[in-house]
Formats: sequence, structure tokens, C-alpha cells
Amino acid sequence: MEFLFVTLIGVAFAIASLVLLSLGLAIIYGMMGVINLAQGELIMLGAYTVILSSAHGLGVWGGIVLAPFVVGAIGLVIERCIIRFLYGRLLDTMLATWGLSLAIIAAVTLALGPTTEGVATPLGHVAIGDYALSVYNLFVIAAAAVSVGFVWALFNFTKFGLIARGTMQNADMVAALGIHPPTIYMATFALGSALAGLAGAVMAPLTGVVPSLGLAYIAKVFITVTVGGAAIFGGTLGAGVFLGAIESAVSFISTPIYGQVAMLGCALLVLRIAPQGISGLWRRRG
Repeated sequence: MEFLFVTLIGVAFAIASLVLLSLGLAIIYGMMGVINLAQGELIMLGAYTVILSSAHGLGVWGGIVLAPFVVGAIGLVIERCIIRFLYGRLLDTMLATWGLSLAIIAAVTLALGPTTEGVATPLGHVAIGDYALSVYNLFVIAAAAVSVGFVWALFNFTKFGLIARGTMQNADMVAALGIHPPTIYMATFALGSALAGLAGAVMAPLTGVVPSLGLAYIAKVFITVTVGGAAIFGGTLGAGVFLGAIESAVSFISTPIYGQVAMLGCALLVLRIAPQGISGLWRRRG
């Protein structure tokens, strides 16, 4: 019984990690249509916020609180200086954000060095029968659930969310109502960046932090958002549950490498059956 419980927590942790890492891109790509190849570097900057906060006495929790604000501000600058000129230009956006990705990696390497940094995982462990369960893993699950709930409520029950969704669907109509669409674009991109920073900060105690950290996440994040399809919340959550469970199960049976291969294979299969992603299936049925 204890083994089953610990295994289920491990699966839930894998799903929560994937959803948390993908949530920011679900807004930037799924909602705004911007292919941000620097999304992994925003995650990396969130992780480094925790490293620097710990080094200056604020601790891990201080870094997790600061990361969304720091990376959100960086995202705002990126949108104002680069992205705002490239809306509707898919290839140009990809090239610009790829170059930005390389520039951020180079800047962080020059500033902080290429060595692997890390912080101790807080909260310790709790005994479940003969097994030890990391309490921080439970925190990651809770953080993912709170983040999804917050963003869902923001876009469904607030004036900003209504305006943001309307702007993405018909910017001209929103402008005719006296609202400035570029400001909404800026705020929405900054929100997606802040969520990426939060994800990086939450994951920092679980992994070594290096300037190239984003490369380890960007493929899985894009796969999850693409498989999720047009429904940002339901699609991303559904894809995270499906792909996270597949990766966790195969990794448990064999190795994490095979788990990632299985996740990619399942993603390709889903997109072959449903080119519009998981959310396209229930929309088509409806």
C-alpha cells in the first residue's frame, strides 16, 4: 500500500512539474500565437533568481517569491524591445527569440560562469512505511495546482482576463472600445514570462542550475503546449496529465531517457490522430 501511494505521488509530481513549466508558454504561444524560443531561458532566469537570493541571504523561499517579478519584468522589456515589432510574423519571431535565447545564455555565462550551481532541497522527507517521500515534491504539486487555478480565475473572472481574451481574438474591436491593445499584449507576455520564472524557481532546488538549463526544458514544454491544443487551460492540463504520466511510468520501468522518448512518441501519435491537439478532440465532438 505504501509503495502504491509513493508511486502515485511520483506520477503526480511528474505531471505537476510538466504543467507548471508549460503554463507560461501556454499563454505566450497558445494564447498570443508567439513562438518564443527563449522560453527555456526565462525558466533558467527564474532558477538563477533562487541561486542569487540564497547567496545573498534571502533563502530559497525568498527567491521563489521574487522570481515571478524579476522574470516578469524581463519579459516586459523583451516584449517592448523585440516582440512588439514581430506580431504576425512567425518566422521573424522564431529567429529573433532564438537569437535572444543565445544572447541570454551567453550573458548569464559571462556574468555568473559556466559552473553548475545548486541549493539544498528544503522541507526534508517524511517516512511512508519503508519509503522516504520528499515534502518538497508535495510543494511542487501544490504550486502547480495553485498556479493553474490562479491563471484560470484571472482569465475567466476578472476584467483584465476578459479584455486580454478579447484582444487576442479581435484587437480591432477592442481598440474601437477605447482599449490600447499593445498594452494588453505587453501585460499578457509579461504574465507568461512571470509564470516561466516561477516554474524555474520552484524547480531550482531539484536540479543543478547552469546557463543552458532552459535547453533541458524547452522541448518538453513546447510538446506539451502543442499537444494540448487551442484550449489553453484544459488542453495544457490534459496534455500535462497524459504526457507526464507516460514519461513517469516508462521512466519507472526503464530509465528517464526512455521516458522522454516515450513521451515524444505519444505526442507524435496524438498529433497524427488529432492535428489540433487534445482539446481539438472534445471541440470536434461538441
